[in-house]
Amino acid sequence: MLNVLWAGMIVLSVLCALATGRIADLSVALLEGAATAVELTMSLLGSMCAWLGFLKIAEKSGLTGLFASALGPVIGRLFPEYQEDGEIQGKICMNLSANFLGLGNAATPLGLAAMEAMAAKNPGDAPTKGMILFVVINTASIQLLPVNMAAMRASCGSAEPFGILPQIWITSCAALLTCVAFCKLAERRRIN
Repeated sequence: MLNVLWAGMIVLSVLCALATGRIADLSVALLEGAATAVELTMSLLGSMCAWLGFLKIAEKSGLTGLFASALGPVIGRLFPEYQEDGEIQGKICMNLSANFLGLGNAATPLGLAAMEAMAAKNPGDAPTKGMILFVVINTASIQLLPVNMAAMRASCGSAEPFGILPQIWITSCAALLTCVAFCKLAERRRIN
């Protein structure tokens, strides 16, 4: 579906450029956009590699296990069907840690691993309440340290890349609380 959307946007851009006689402007914008995308990717690559390395070290050293133990009561209340499964709790914890640090791209493979572990424990085809809640929490996560956002702001010349922390904390906390509350209310309504 996304491929169709991108292809449609490209075709529409070319048609509009032809209709307005601005095909040269489109060519210049295309090349400049590609160069900017490569520069942004390279600037984000360093921070991504560093934080993924830190997360791997935390996993190998057992720090994520300690973090999972500390978050165990919270994760246990949010995901009661996985309360006794340390592996799934650890994977959920790794994903939440990556999201907590603002590493959305690093959190994606960790979230997929957690979801695969949950799906392996699910006998049916339909997602469980825990799987749905996990997707919601993963999508509307709290970001304590938005590393990717700060790297993007720094690459654009921001004097204070982390100057938006209070706003990010407020909006991400509000979004997460709203989404979790809605999921829990929907679960109760569905059961009754």
